[in-house]
Amino acid sequence: MAGNSLLTFSSKGIYCEQADVYIDPWKAVDKAIITHAHSDHARWGMKHYLAHTLSEPIMRLRLGQDISLQTMDYGESVYINGVEFSLHPAGHIIGSSQVRVAYQGEVWVVSGDYKIQDDGVATPFEAVSCHSFITESTFGLPVYSWPKQEQVMEEINHWWADNASRNVASLIIAYSLGKAQRVLAHLDDSIGPIFSHGAVANTNDAYNDFGVPIRETFKVVAQGPDKHTKKDFRKAIIIAPPSAIGSPWVKRFQPFSLGIASGWMALRGTRRRRAADRGFVLSDHADWKGLKEAIIATGAENVYATHGYTNLFAKWLNEHTSVNAQVVETLFSGEGDEQESVTTVTENGKEVAS
Repeated sequence: MAGNSLLTFSSKGIYCEQADVYIDPWKAVDKAIITHAHSDHARWGMKHYLAHTLSEPIMRLRLGQDISLQTMDYGESVYINGVEFSLHPAGHIIGSSQVRVAYQGEVWVVSGDYKIQDDGVATPFEAVSCHSFITESTFGLPVYSWPKQEQVMEEINHWWADNASRNVASLIIAYSLGKAQRVLAHLDDSIGPIFSHGAVANTNDAYNDFGVPIRETFKVVAQGPDKHTKKDFRKAIIIAPPSAIGSPWVKRFQPFSLGIASGWMALRGTRRRRAADRGFVLSDHADWKGLKEAIIATGAENVYATHGYTNLFAKWLNEHTSVNAQVVETLFSGEGDEQESVTTVTENGKEVAS
């Protein structure tokens, strides 16, 4: 990007020189605007943070209760040295935001991570008109096309019910911030009890304590007088983060069936590599169609693709639309179950060995 652009990419992150503010910086800075609370976007070490109100409980949980944090609601504006900043729904997780930056008639939007599918938990995505749009492209290939959420949740509940009928526990892998709350909201608790890993339970507790209602679960107790036994899990579903796969922690649930909820489950072979019994195609990022729809809806003339299939996605935009698309290098990586090598898919969408 040209040096006189409203936003530029520096060694520390996306930078607005006029306001001396960074958006989702990956190195320590004085002033940081954060799109959402995932750790590749909300990092420790900033002197001052600005984020959406609903990101506060998780940012304080992860970064420290004493961080200097200012919050604002969607559509609210703050001015810094004449530059207007406002937050708008990204639909990625609770509190996730796009950052609109406006100065002297020039408007940029930083998407952060987003999806356009309404999951019933996060505030749904809203397209924001702009001249320049910085977009993620985590799933920027035609092979990624998400089924309807209702279908996926029906599959999860059916899998759980089938396991319960055979006295087999159901262990479902869903990242502790975002995916876990989404899955939890749509489980049929008439099937059996719902348990959660400590990382999921702590996230849920932070939301509940802040006044954001999250469905209650039983936290898995590994020791002490209230320790759960294998009998407690026979008809249960247990929600756990990706780090639980293959760990000693899961042995307490045997016999169990392992399911993974992730956009990467759309690829043949991914489930096999992760030794899952079932893969559920459920992502908190936009699929190929969603990315295209979001970009067109902004009316942006310039598009900057970050993390994911950036080269292929930018090439497609340049060849098939009127936008000027470029690739930018960032340290955003996706997180948890959405963090997978993008080299497993070729340009024509066929999976290759990794």
